[in-house]
Amino acid sequence: MPDSQPQPPHRDGAAEETASLLLCGARLTDGRTVDVRLGRGRIEAVGTAGSLAAHSSRVDLSGYLLLPAPAEPHAHSDTALAADGDGPVSYDVTDVQRRTTEAALLQLGHGATALRSHVRIGDVQGLGPMEAVLQARRSLRGLAELSAVAVPRLLTGVAGANGLAMLRDAVKMGASVVGGCPDLDPDPTGYVEAVLEVAAEHGCPVDLHTDGLDPARLSRLAAMAGGLRPGVTIGPLGGLGRVPREVAVRSAEALAAAGVRVSCLPQGDCGGLGRRGSTTAPVRLLRTAGVRVAAGSGALRDPANPVGRGDPLEAAYLLASQHGLDPAQAYDAVCGEARAAMALPEVRVEAGFPAELLAVRGEGLAGALSLAYSRIVVHRGRVVARTSAVREYCDSAAAVALDLPRQGRAKGKEPS
Repeated sequence: MPDSQPQPPHRDGAAEETASLLLCGARLTDGRTVDVRLGRGRIEAVGTAGSLAAHSSRVDLSGYLLLPAPAEPHAHSDTALAADGDGPVSYDVTDVQRRTTEAALLQLGHGATALRSHVRIGDVQGLGPMEAVLQARRSLRGLAELSAVAVPRLLTGVAGANGLAMLRDAVKMGASVVGGCPDLDPDPTGYVEAVLEVAAEHGCPVDLHTDGLDPARLSRLAAMAGGLRPGVTIGPLGGLGRVPREVAVRSAEALAAAGVRVSCLPQGDCGGLGRRGSTTAPVRLLRTAGVRVAAGSGALRDPANPVGRGDPLEAAYLLASQHGLDPAQAYDAVCGEARAAMALPEVRVEAGFPAELLAVRGEGLAGALSLAYSRIVVHRGRVVARTSAVREYCDSAAAVALDLPRQGRAKGKEPS
């Protein structure tokens, strides 16, 4: 099932999806203050503040910046929240389903209404983790859209025969994307060939882990992937930043020519490459070469990154603070480009677009990326998550004289 195919709404949320909701007094990134009416999972109308009538409930967004909701293109929910466990990560179906659900809800609270999770299959765990993630996907309907990438360890030679059979079984079970890590296979080229063959058989997109440290291998991957529909994404590509610049430029140009997208991880590499690290892709170089770059979070408090937050706005913040992107470009990497990499429909705060929205307390995008504490998340036209933060200062002459702001409070009250 492609990422873009909508899931049937959860029975408990079906009524809310068809009801009307009015978002009042929200600020847009262009400075306008507007009302936004939602209905049947889409944006019905956008008008100046006070101009739209509410047919049902309303939410006061005074003091909030309204944005298209971000998406998470590179999660590892099967290992999420496992950093503090004793011993190795448990792949028991019940444990994986619980961790996956909790991780998805945490990321939904941050604003990600759609997530793509890379799921290990094969070895001793077999298809158990995939079964668990697909069960979690069903339980999350109406709250967030979760899609699964099947990630086998080996696909070539005698040892890879079982992995190849299991990859096909995972797609039949409901994995919507074919993935893996060719760098860990004795025959990386053969691994990519096998993945592309299965993807072509089932009409699935491809999402591969690779470090990109071997330019020749990266160029071969680009040549092989060019023209595959519905598309190929690779990441996190941290090794490309460690090769000579002129070599990296040639590799980036090959990726751009082949139409291969990149999902970078500004927090650092994930466990999908079999190691921990902190290198990140050369984002500006890739963008200059014409590569479409999305940004994900990767590890969420798992052994690869025990303090990973899984927050798209943090990924955007890191792109703006460390990679030279302006705030709009950085947010587009976790929103527009992330959704495009996942084959999801575009979202704008305009009539006719899907009602996938994030309201963040703040006046502008730069401030939202810096201090995005209070958030309201809308999925399919209804509020599905709220985070409220209150900042107060002790009584003092300085606080009174400066009229210091109190985070999370607008005109003396929270949004209703």
